[in-house]
Amino acid sequence: MHPNTLSTGCPWDGSPRTTPTRRPLRVAATSPSRLLRAGQSGRCRRCGNRIDFYQRTDQRPIALHPAELTAADVPASCRWHLSSGIAHPHGDGSAWCRVPHAVLCPDRTPTTRTGPHLEAVRRQLAVRTRRLIDTGAFTPAPPAACEPPAGSNRPTRSVVQLLLGRYLAETPVEGIRCVAQTRHRHRCPEPVLAPNTPQGLWTLLPASPQRGQLTLPATLMAVYDLSRLPYTEQMRWRTQRCPAHAAHPGAADLALAGWQVFDPLLHAAHIRTRLPHTAPGHHGKA
Repeated sequence: MHPNTLSTGCPWDGSPRTTPTRRPLRVAATSPSRLLRAGQSGRCRRCGNRIDFYQRTDQRPIALHPAELTAADVPASCRWHLSSGIAHPHGDGSAWCRVPHAVLCPDRTPTTRTGPHLEAVRRQLAVRTRRLIDTGAFTPAPPAACEPPAGSNRPTRSVVQLLLGRYLAETPVEGIRCVAQTRHRHRCPEPVLAPNTPQGLWTLLPASPQRGQLTLPATLMAVYDLSRLPYTEQMRWRTQRCPAHAAHPGAADLALAGWQVFDPLLHAAHIRTRLPHTAPGHHGKA
């Protein structure tokens, strides 16, 4: 006798084999956030514990503790809730709330009274951090170098002026990367600075402080000025997309845009008083 081998890829009883259809992650057209849920998780660089990134109403990111906590055990100033993917800095009236990771991070000094329940969570995260370090799964990030390499005046984090404001990028202008998702479900590798698009201009502008802050000495700082570009181009930079993905606004994001509202007092280490070196003939353009 010969075994009855099925060549159709069916199970042993001959029933048809069904392959589940892969459902791609999509963002609803009415969603105020374009960030996919798969792109919201990460790990704290200081303690190694998991964090979830969300956008606030002012489009700035915030890192929240991934688990909900009982609202009665959390001070009112530390309560956050989510609505349509947007984080709001207060409770929503339910018995649960989210807490910023900065409140629980064992590598940070609490700036507010947290209470015994949050201190217990903080100790659990500290034990987890120690376990990750002991097993080699996590190495605390060294203090960020505030000064660029010797002999170079290229800023490690560029200050960009667009949409009537100044923003601090995570990297130099050339390293700002598109945050959109590709067809292969990976983050787009293309830079935002494209050679076939209008270019900004490196210029020296006054390092004026924000309203209500102490005045700074009258100094000029290097700023990559995009304010003369069309509005659509400035929005492309603000949403941190390459030209190809800017033409398809329905594409979802796999990461948050890395902009921070520039504060000359908080970000004084990133102020450069000389223009970056540029190639001959560029006249200050990046």
